[in-house]
Amino acid sequence: MRHPLFFAIACVLCAAAYSDWNVREAGAKGDGTIDDTAAFQRAMDDAGTAGGGVVHVPAGPYRIAGSLTIPRAVTLKGVFHAPPTDRGGQPLQLDGTVLQAFAGRGNAEGEPFIRLGGEMSTLSGVIIHYPEWRREDVPPIPYPPAIGATGVNDVAILDCLIVNAYEGIHFDRTARFIVRNVFGYPSYRGLYVDACYDIGRVENCHFWPFGVAYSPNDPYCLWVNTQGVAFEFARSDWQYVTNTFCFGYGVGYKFSKTKSGSCNGNFLGIGADSCRRAVLVEECQEPGLLITNGEFVGRWESEDSVCIEIAPESSNGKVSLTNCSFWGPNDRCVWLRTPDTQFTANACHFVHFDKNGTGAPAIQLDAGKAIIQGNTFGPGDTHVLIGEAVKSAIVMGNQASGGLAVENKAGDKTQLLANEESPIPWSRKSLSHYTVHVGADGDRPYVRHWHGPESAAEWPDGKGAKRWSQAESQLRLPVRPGKQYTIALDLNLPQGALGPGAGLYHGDELLVPFTGEARFVTVETELPRVREDHIVLTVKVPGWVPAELSKDSGDKRTLGVALRAVSMKTAWASRAAFNANTGAWEEDE
Repeated sequence: MRHPLFFAIACVLCAAAYSDWNVREAGAKGDGTIDDTAAFQRAMDDAGTAGGGVVHVPAGPYRIAGSLTIPRAVTLKGVFHAPPTDRGGQPLQLDGTVLQAFAGRGNAEGEPFIRLGGEMSTLSGVIIHYPEWRREDVPPIPYPPAIGATGVNDVAILDCLIVNAYEGIHFDRTARFIVRNVFGYPSYRGLYVDACYDIGRVENCHFWPFGVAYSPNDPYCLWVNTQGVAFEFARSDWQYVTNTFCFGYGVGYKFSKTKSGSCNGNFLGIGADSCRRAVLVEECQEPGLLITNGEFVGRWESEDSVCIEIAPESSNGKVSLTNCSFWGPNDRCVWLRTPDTQFTANACHFVHFDKNGTGAPAIQLDAGKAIIQGNTFGPGDTHVLIGEAVKSAIVMGNQASGGLAVENKAGDKTQLLANEESPIPWSRKSLSHYTVHVGADGDRPYVRHWHGPESAAEWPDGKGAKRWSQAESQLRLPVRPGKQYTIALDLNLPQGALGPGAGLYHGDELLVPFTGEARFVTVETELPRVREDHIVLTVKVPGWVPAELSKDSGDKRTLGVALRAVSMKTAWASRAAFNANTGAWEEDE
């Protein structure tokens, strides 16, 4: 049996081997003016030589003119555990441990400001600040990554804020990393991961314009909001990302491909607000990207935001969404463009889409395979568009106010089952004479590519609602196949909408021209007989912009004519008209 003194000595040696260091004791001044690079590196090297430990950095501003490397089993630890309070775009009050970064200005490929240089190296509780950053520099001046690791495993970044970096975190061949509670607003890219062949974890990270008065059209914010990437994952095997958020980036979550490959992983509780592409899938592995409880929003003031785009070059993988929500200024919510990817959306909520009023769908399937099941949709002309090249689409058990609107160009390759149908009780009688009150609730199934509802107070009787057309807008009206109909349009024809070619069309055939003086008028004409159960008519006019005609108008929309009502009658129609908005019967006025 060993003597008790042996164990006492062993404990003392163990404690000595894993002790604490302090950068102040190593000569760091922390006054923001004297270069503390050497003192920091000396303290960390001493800790590494001793077998590892914690190097403490007391509160204060530390000027670091060079770069730092954290050795194996060493933690560089500051006092920071929560992000500074946002001050409405005013400069952040940077309390706690602040490391001021200067090295590498103008060189994105240089040595990281802080390198995690060995296994179990950790950065914790610090603020990294770039004092030479200027909002006026657009595009932003490049710097190397604020924090990087190459060819080492089991490293960690905990409780850190990265203020105005060019690139925040860059990992290459770094398995089993942990990035937790990291905040900031890197301009070019927040986090990049490649060639990580074992599970990496990203938790509770928030890339948002801390310290920047955000405006979508400010030159700096616009650059980040169109060119920047918050999170990018190339080759990563079962990447775990939990409770992360970004705001104001060109791409929120980018899945790319390098010579090492692409990503698969589990993404839970992720969010992207005000992003031109909340999620961009350029490539993924066959096991797929599993996205649950996501929240995705288009870029404010954009016209082409798509929340999830699966690019044409993506192949072999699966993109699966469960319990996600899409809202804000979106053109489309989901755009599947590749023939080799399987897409699934289940229990998702597509609140807003078709921001431009052009008839863009919530989900556009150009190719590949898809299952759209158990989702809910907000108002829109088309909820799901299925292209000719789609190999297989199953659309089942979805709900939408007014009925699920599916445009199916894939024929019998599409299966439609148990989706909510229009609540309007169409019958032979109701199809013989009905009215669509344009601009009133319930008109969306019948109008495509029209602007939003407005009051029709300018009409002589001051009643009802209306919609303005664009230069080309459509009416999709139910009919009995093969029957003759007369249509009547209650219109406001402004002078700007009159001109050669203006009128109501069926395909390329002009049915009735819009000519003469600007006026309020009811235009009537007979329609051609069609074999389908609906007829599509197009209003074509020269577009005009109110703001260009009057300095007092701030309306920059391209408008055409204003439409208040559409009446459809057959020769045997009764006096009573069916209200196509509500399903009720009303007397013909």
